[in-house]
Amino acid sequence: MGARAGPRLPLDPGEGRLSAAGAGTAVDVDLATSTVRDLNQRLHDIDASAPSRWTVSNPGGAHSIAVGIDAEVEVEIDGHVGYYCAGMNRLATVRISGNCGVGVAENIMSGTVIVAGDASQAAAATGRGGTVVIRGSASARCGISMKGADIVVHGSIGHAGAFMAQRGTLVVCGDAGPDLGDSIYEARLYVRGEVAGLGADCIEKEMGPEHLTELGELLRRGEADADPAEFRRYGSARRLYTFDVDNAGAY
Repeated sequence: MGARAGPRLPLDPGEGRLSAAGAGTAVDVDLATSTVRDLNQRLHDIDASAPSRWTVSNPGGAHSIAVGIDAEVEVEIDGHVGYYCAGMNRLATVRISGNCGVGVAENIMSGTVIVAGDASQAAAATGRGGTVVIRGSASARCGISMKGADIVVHGSIGHAGAFMAQRGTLVVCGDAGPDLGDSIYEARLYVRGEVAGLGADCIEKEMGPEHLTELGELLRRGEADADPAEFRRYGSARRLYTFDVDNAGAY
């Protein structure tokens, strides 16, 4: 799973099962007897009168669970999931009480996605908004090409984190693998642990009071017990926005 794992911070009470808040009767969907297609269709058909809480049992590593939600609901998935869980999320809060495959919360627009375990490659890829919290570690290309999402990783990330990231914030409480922030634009990166190497046009930047304030709020939202003063900040040197022959070797 990429770089050396950082400190594993505690989960919410319940030995790894994340409890969903919210009022109203919960809808229980068992994927041992229902299909992912049926689950997703029911989530897409939600209206104002529908219950605001859903629980999904026996996910069994299935792909594309709870994708394309466009409603203020809470979905708790009790177990491990496969590729693209909670992709294209808008408004919903999705909690995954296990590990997840490639592309969790891919293209998230708003809302919140919380992973209790580890995430595979391309977590929150192209995310445009919302918050993604990974309580374990994330593999390669975490936050690739993100465009406005906020990502908080309690552990470490693999190589090419925030590759071509345009906007948004990536917070890593552990270590970061090589090529961090390669070809980055205006996204902001905060890392507490060691960085194996920076990618093209990514540099370390000064940590000012406004950055400590921003980071403190992100850590609070991500329920990460860490001191903002222990982090370093990284971002774009802004040399590769337009082609310049003098910078050809940096591409």
